[in-house]
Amino acid sequence: MPITNPQVAGHAFLREMYDDSYFPDHVVDEGRAILLQLCERIEAGQPSDLETLYGLTQAATEEFNLLDREFVAAGSGIETVAREWICDEFCFVASSYGFADADADADADAEELTAGRDC
Repeated sequence: MPITNPQVAGHAFLREMYDDSYFPDHVVDEGRAILLQLCERIEAGQPSDLETLYGLTQAATEEFNLLDREFVAAGSGIETVAREWICDEFCFVASSYGFADADADADADAEELTAGRDC
């Protein structure tokens, strides 16, 4: 399913990780795919509340937790800075789909978006 949100479609996901040679591109590609799949799930399901959005982001967070094994096997890892970059991408996605605006009830919490992440 192609992404229809123009803001998301034109976004360079995980740019910082691609720019850092510590992170192998082929594994970063898998992280980018997780984020794009999250966007596809949001577009397909059109969540109307934060609880539903958080369910989708938690599933994507679990996928990143598993992906860390591949980073480690490639001599890398999802360390503190990478976790922040990934969290920023989750916030971008939430904002792009209307979960960050002047209405406080629609403001996605960064910690909740990635609450299941391995520390």
